[in-house]
Amino acid sequence: MFASIELVKPQISVITLGVHDLERSRGFYEALGWTTDAGPDADVIFFQSGEMVLALWDRTRLAEDSCVDDDGGWGGVTLALNLPEPSDVDIATEIARAAGATIAREPAETFWGGYSAIFIDPDGHPWELAYNPHWELTEDGGVSLG
Repeated sequence: MFASIELVKPQISVITLGVHDLERSRGFYEALGWTTDAGPDADVIFFQSGEMVLALWDRTRLAEDSCVDDDGGWGGVTLALNLPEPSDVDIATEIARAAGATIAREPAETFWGGYSAIFIDPDGHPWELAYNPHWELTEDGGVSLG
């Protein structure tokens, strides 16, 4: 019997993206304004993201370490950045475009009453940029469901 189920809290500490070209992906995220303390020869790049970490690691090594077969397809995961205003979605979309992202869906009103856009990073990871009027953003950019 486990001492406490509280060890598995409902939160995410790290999201690791498997990338094909670590240097290219690092440059892309840095062009978005993300910062890292990783040296130029680091084999894993860590970016602080609020109270969690986004990591970039070689896709093959990540698959091996995670004990999965990588068929090269989309992994069924979409990342999201919630923003305080619809106009912030427009601005963030242009920053992503300038960094080299593919804009899969231009900013627009959504069926759920918000405003969002989708960009794709250099390795095919989709990101939603969203304004959700039904959620609250914390002072440091976190999300509160209400």
